[in-house]
Amino acid sequence: MIFLELFLTFFKIGAFTFGGGYAMLPLIQEAVLQKNWLGLEEVINFIAVSESTPGPFAINMATYVGNVMGGVFGAFCATLGVVLPSFIIILSVAKCFDKFKNSYSVKGIMSGLKPAVVGLIGSAVLSIGKTALVTSAVYFSLAIFLVSLVMAFKKVHPIVIILITAVLGIIFGIAFGI
Repeated sequence: MIFLELFLTFFKIGAFTFGGGYAMLPLIQEAVLQKNWLGLEEVINFIAVSESTPGPFAINMATYVGNVMGGVFGAFCATLGVVLPSFIIILSVAKCFDKFKNSYSVKGIMSGLKPAVVGLIGSAVLSIGKTALVTSAVYFSLAIFLVSLVMAFKKVHPIVIILITAVLGIIFGIAFGI
């Protein structure tokens, strides 16, 4: 049954990923591609859409995949699956935080998780970057990437970056019929 599969898949992703939506990206990508729920091009396109819509990335992605596979109830099941583990973990941590906040074990766990999260995000960047940048418009894609990177390092607001690159994409698409 697709609803249970959506719930369990996204529950597993939510339960075993620390660091937020970007850290979940490799697991989401692997799961939806492996189950043939979406193609790689659809995943990449939805990442772009998810970045320009309100709400957490992982929730947007789960909701979208769930909707594609099972309509509104599928969206509900996938979204509940990805959110529930974090909800349970936060409630548990909040209840015990004062007891363990100075624990060497907890500090050690956090020290180990931080670089792992960066590694997961880096993996997602490389995986998506290969597909997003190697297109028929490879030079344009690389130019947009570099412009975005420079603006990000210059502390330009992300909304401004999205708007500028969207306008550049529209201009390029009209000019070259993409």
